[in-house]
Amino acid sequence: MSHNTFGHLFRVTTWGESHGTAIGCVIDGTPPNIRFSLAEIQAELDRRRPGQSRYTTQRQELDQVRVLSGVMPGEAEGDYVSTGTPIALQIENTDQRSKDYSDIARRYRPGHADVTYDVKYGIRDYRGGGRSSARETAMRVAAGAIAGNIVPGLKVRGALVAIGDCWIDRSRWDWDEVSNNPFFCPDAETAKRWAELLDGVRKRGSSIGAVVEIVADGVPAGLGAPIYGKLDADIASGLMSINAVKGVEIGEGFAAAALSGEENADEMRPGPDGRPAYLSNHAGGILGGISTGQPIVARFAVKPTSSILTPRQSVDADGNAVDVMTKGRHDPCVGIRAVPVGEAMVACAIADHYLRDRGQTGAVRV
Repeated sequence: MSHNTFGHLFRVTTWGESHGTAIGCVIDGTPPNIRFSLAEIQAELDRRRPGQSRYTTQRQELDQVRVLSGVMPGEAEGDYVSTGTPIALQIENTDQRSKDYSDIARRYRPGHADVTYDVKYGIRDYRGGGRSSARETAMRVAAGAIAGNIVPGLKVRGALVAIGDCWIDRSRWDWDEVSNNPFFCPDAETAKRWAELLDGVRKRGSSIGAVVEIVADGVPAGLGAPIYGKLDADIASGLMSINAVKGVEIGEGFAAAALSGEENADEMRPGPDGRPAYLSNHAGGILGGISTGQPIVARFAVKPTSSILTPRQSVDADGNAVDVMTKGRHDPCVGIRAVPVGEAMVACAIADHYLRDRGQTGAVRV
């Protein structure tokens, strides 16, 4: 299977399966002398880690990461300095229950990649989906933690803004609240409503979708290229590659279609630093594929996980009609744990474009 790598100059290759011995990644292109710590990588992994509340899968993985190469020791224990050579990271799998999937070894789960994998490769790993499992995204989060140190002043944050048709109240948006509830929700009142909503979904053995919003502050103006190297195109590609994502938008996104030209255009005035000062940010921080220097705003829609207890009609590998009920441990709302994954993909895309811009123009943008 090819296509396990994303990025151009900041390149990330992930490997491993959901029920294999371990998962890992190789990060190629990190400049030398980038400082990071094991603790900051682990902190991001802990945010994505399963089993932290009743609203996520109860698979118990500690997700303890090891740095295998590409670094020299930093000033303190657990601190590293990149050498410019490939950085290899690894996480052991410790809580696989492959027998939970024995009933579907030859049955295709509706909504999953089972049938398409079999059509393409003639073989599939039915134990949790193999490479198609969201387990792989742990390594994206680890890579994103390193990417966040490449662009000076970059800060990428994410939040869940909708579960099902229940949206947050943006007038109550509080970034500090995101870490105070199990939903990465910036609105404390809506978080309480989501708790009741998901309790019902979980008890029914069903699932529900969500919308995640990612905001990147501190992105310098001038990153990206206007045709086939658009920054927003690469951000959208990275977000779309996350498991269960079915839609991505930048800035106003689809809502821009309902605006007039007067409403949508981000007007400008001279800024105190000699740069344009934008009066709004409908473009989401990107114009013509190039960053404006404003916050980059992206949202993505995550479908309900297809692993549910309600029997669904399907077929098996022999072409027989069957009913499939997925057992095992699954997220009633997989969008919750997608928040740190989305942050990581945006950080990786911006880091990649920062290095590409520096390589082409020689600029060190701030």
